[in-house]
Amino acid sequence: MDLFMKCMEPVEKCFSDSKMDKSKIDDVVLVGGSTRIPKVQQLLQELFNGKELCKSINPDEAVAYGAAVQAAILSGGGNEMIQDVLLIDVTSLSLGIEIVGEVMSTVIQRNTTIPTRKERD
Repeated sequence: MDLFMKCMEPVEKCFSDSKMDKSKIDDVVLVGGSTRIPKVQQLLQELFNGKELCKSINPDEAVAYGAAVQAAILSGGGNEMIQDVLLIDVTSLSLGIEIVGEVMSTVIQRNTTIPTRKERD
């Protein structure tokens, strides 16, 4: 399989996990170093039916910006620009414990909102 096409698998997985259709996406914001690759940009634009990609946010600063917005929300010190923003953090991978022979028993499913609490007997 072409490596570039393989890069689109997490995007497709995101749609299936969220049960959301790509036509419902208003803006596509590129974040991270790989999004600077022209072929990745082309494939994303094709995936979103030619929608213009938002490149106005510096990919290196986007995570820090999101963290700053989250900090403002949590501290209650935000201004009206962020009062309606809802940021939800989730676990990107399932978390579990090793049982027998490197087999994992999942305790927290991936995409569970965090913080969370689970108990096992």
